[in-house]
Amino acid sequence: MLQQGASPEELPEGSVVAVNNVSLEIKAGEIFVVMGLSGSGKSTLLRTLNALGPATGGKIWVDGEEITAANDEEIRRIRAEKMAMVFQHFGLLPHRTVIENAAYPLEIRGIDKAEREERALESLKTCNLLGWENKYPDQLSGGMQQRVGIARALTADSPILLMDEAFSALDPLIRREMQELLLEIQDQKRRTIVFITHDLNEAMYLGDRIAVMRHGKVDQIGTAEEILTNPANEYIEKFISDVDRSRVITAGSVMVPPPVRLYTTDGPNLVLRKLSSVDDEAGWVVNPGSRRLAGLLYSKDIIAAMRGPEPPRTVRDLVRTDYMAASPETPVAELVTALAETAIRVPVVDEHERLLGVVPRIQILRALSDRDDFEDETIEPAQPAADEIQAVPDTVPYPAESADATEVLAGRRARREAARTSAEFHEPLETPSETILRKGRRQGVASGPLGSATGALMEKAAKKENRRRTRDSFEGKEDRN
Repeated sequence: MLQQGASPEELPEGSVVAVNNVSLEIKAGEIFVVMGLSGSGKSTLLRTLNALGPATGGKIWVDGEEITAANDEEIRRIRAEKMAMVFQHFGLLPHRTVIENAAYPLEIRGIDKAEREERALESLKTCNLLGWENKYPDQLSGGMQQRVGIARALTADSPILLMDEAFSALDPLIRREMQELLLEIQDQKRRTIVFITHDLNEAMYLGDRIAVMRHGKVDQIGTAEEILTNPANEYIEKFISDVDRSRVITAGSVMVPPPVRLYTTDGPNLVLRKLSSVDDEAGWVVNPGSRRLAGLLYSKDIIAAMRGPEPPRTVRDLVRTDYMAASPETPVAELVTALAETAIRVPVVDEHERLLGVVPRIQILRALSDRDDFEDETIEPAQPAADEIQAVPDTVPYPAESADATEVLAGRRARREAARTSAEFHEPLETPSETILRKGRRQGVASGPLGSATGALMEKAAKKENRRRTRDSFEGKEDRN
């Protein structure tokens, strides 16, 4: 009746449409998760793949063979050679030992005992079950019984693994251990896994792609991020409303271009101008040829170096290398702590350490809250000029005297720095040794000649002058108001 255009509501009483016009393609080597509420048709769909529940319409192809056109003998061969299944309630043979259960798929193929036990032991080792091979299922915990079920599927060495709510009967902690084990096995074996679950967080954690089912139909197919950020309909929106977005959204999806491009060959003045142009105090530096990330550079480090006896001609040696970088696949949950401690954007690099982008705090807030009305702290990246990419000392002027270093600073932060220097020290600039002495006095340490009685009087006078300047400053503001 469905093929003739009837709706599910028009079917005779007692008839149920478990799977209705589902069309999908599962890629080799991926974990494809089918999820939905109870009664959505997900387990029925899985059982049509190995003909445990024959499809009443449509076609199913497995590795070039049409399951729906195969006879019973061909179906048994396909199940034995190409598909293995892990059940929710383990499906172990209670009168057989662990190793006998794990070796069972090879036994029904007629493989001799020595070979099948050797392969079963290897699978038990992969599932961390060595030492338990001579125990019986009722001597194991639920999690260990499910490990035996997975080991049995691995022993079959089938390229396709069907898992029907395999972890749903386990306690939460054991379930997480099994999820991690499955991912470890997938890294080693690279099977095509069709995984059924009703747990959204489990689907997001395991799935390369996810199909969400409802009333026998597939509402949406996509990656976890695609479903989370672009739900297909209102049902999907409600379905994902309680998911932990920070574990799903990745750095690659929220990164933005760096607001300024800095190179190891840039001169100090050029870098200060670049940072000033975007009103920033620090930036990420790359090597101009490979574009590999060199490290983090602060304007204060440049200024300190330029006040020294030998100002640097490039910033290469001023770059800090103690930083945390993310890959495009890093969940933003792993970046939250780092961004909570500093305003510096987290760099995102590829496998060759090339800088791909940066993640500012505002982008994470937008992604996690699903809102766009936060004030933007990102700045359109400045495109480097040709001479900036290969900025060498003879093309980048630097001051002969350290006092000129502040002249390259502009913007609010530069003015605040200059005002702070003038108000606190009452000098435009000072040598590093003087800075140490002044810090020593503020900490109550008598250092050198400034720690003498004369130094104390000078400090007292300086504090008095500082208070007078502050008072005059406030009075001037009141007059202007």
